[in-house]
Amino acid sequence: MINRRPLLATPFLLAAGPAMASREVADATGRRVALPGRVARVFPAGPPAAILVYTVAPDLLAGWPARPPRPHEAVFLDPAAAALPEVGRLTGRDNTANLEAVLAARPDLVLDYGSVAPVFVQLAERVQAQTGIPTLLLDASLAKIPETYETLGAMLDRRPEAARRAAEASRILAEAREAAALLAQRGRPRVFYARGPRGTETALHGSINAEIIEYAGAENVAVGPPGARGLAQVSVEQVLAWDPDYVMSLDPAFIAMARQDPLWRSLRAVRQGRLVQVPNTPFGWVDFPPAVNRLLGLVWLPILFGLAPPDGLEDRVAAFHRLFYHRDPDRALLKGLLAPAMGRG
Repeated sequence: MINRRPLLATPFLLAAGPAMASREVADATGRRVALPGRVARVFPAGPPAAILVYTVAPDLLAGWPARPPRPHEAVFLDPAAAALPEVGRLTGRDNTANLEAVLAARPDLVLDYGSVAPVFVQLAERVQAQTGIPTLLLDASLAKIPETYETLGAMLDRRPEAARRAAEASRILAEAREAAALLAQRGRPRVFYARGPRGTETALHGSINAEIIEYAGAENVAVGPPGARGLAQVSVEQVLAWDPDYVMSLDPAFIAMARQDPLWRSLRAVRQGRLVQVPNTPFGWVDFPPAVNRLLGLVWLPILFGLAPPDGLEDRVAAFHRLFYHRDPDRALLKGLLAPAMGRG
């Protein structure tokens, strides 16, 4: 599971109180919270929540946690939304927001999207108690994406927009399950997911950061001790012992290094040309963050694993960008994004 360590370093703060509530909604944990009749501004607790809100209602997003999109990412996004400021984040390893920052953004809703473990339920309850701002938590697991969109549509009163994205997510997930069944019959490819410029951080089996690998029908070779989840440091020697069929990474620096490093080059997957650059713009296709952007990974992985021809991938990715990212991508940029992912760059 991604490290979403909550940050609540400030003392209790009392807001003037939320706008008069006219309706009650339930989040993924069953918590029922009163919302204003109209939500006009949403504070995302972390990057997954920011992306989720952006895909349905970019005009409601208060800003970007951690950092705004960089120029090479912004060209794939709605310009007005890409230009929103950094507001800091309440969860994750690089927490930068405190409750004063939440109040300063004057949101009608604080939204978290990720694990629904008790610690994050407690975080939502404490943020709401200390700010007076409704705070809700949605489940970021892949299978829950259509349901999450329906819930979000009700929260934001954007039901038609959310329903279109829920329907497309349902179609992508169904296709991925069919592909996974074919891989189970043919033989599941074994994957090592390398994170960071050295490739020695990975996401263990059962982690949300690597959930897409198993959902697509492959096997994540990084299995930790019983009960271990989340991110872990491993040695190159351990990767050699696992002997994966594919090595995947979002980090182009790692891809360049692994093609030159004698130890990484001795890995069978690297020798046989199955060192794969995962598309990472404007958001990663495997994680980074583990949000609805991973749906694109489920479109791509069956092609990578040889279950479908690559013809049509560019058009499908462009259609996804138009629907979810609110911008028709430049085709030259899109071709450059896809070429390394298909072993052509």
